[in-house]
Parts: sequence; structure tokens; C-alpha cells
Amino acid sequence: MSKTKDARRVAANEALAVCHSIRTSPRKLNLVAQSIRGLDVSKAVAELSFSKKRIAKVALGVLNSAIANAENNHQLNIDKLFVKEAYVGKGLVMKRMHARGRGRGARVLKPFSNMTIIVAERGE
Repeated sequence: MSKTKDARRVAANEALAVCHSIRTSPRKLNLVAQSIRGLDVSKAVAELSFSKKRIAKVALGVLNSAIANAENNHQLNIDKLFVKEAYVGKGLVMKRMHARGRGRGARVLKPFSNMTIIVAERGE
């Protein structure tokens, strides 16, 4: 008795890549995700490669993973791919203490994010 196979989360002409526990706040990572939404894959790779934001390198890795999934797992044509969805979610938050004056302590929050990129094949 095995479990039934889960239905695919995306359509037949789409591929998905997810990255968990990215060490930045979702608000900062969402700025990078906004810059690639709806772009062709080649333009999105160029955008992330030349971005000045530190976290763009991680986002580029997620995008490359989605492209590889599309090519190898779903046999999609790379030249017709575009970024259909790029969204960010909240991850865990590490709580740390920072020493302040008069023996007090201040809480420092170190947030993590999750990023999901879906690439789809553009139809004629």
C-alpha cells in the first residue's frame, strides 16, 4: 500500500524551483523578485547578473535551477521560457540580544526568506 502520487503544482508547460532559508529579509528579496517578473529568461539572467544587490546572486541560482528543471525534467525549450511567477515568503527568524547601556539588552531579529520561481514556455 503506497501513497497516491501528488498532483503537479504547476502546469505541463511550466517548471518550478524553490529555495528555503535565504539569509535576508523578505522585503529586500522581494525587490529582486519584482525586477525579474514577466521577463524572458535570458533578460532575467542578465538583470540578476549585473544587479548591485548582494542577494541577487542567490536569486540567480534559484532561476538557473528553475531553467535546469524545465530543460531536464520537463523537456521544455529554453529559448521560449519566461519568468511566469517569482514570489517571496517569510521563513524563520533568529532572535539575538545586543548589549545596550545601563545593563539593558535589545532584541535583534535576523529574518530568513523563502523564494519560489516558476518559469513557463511561451506559446506562439
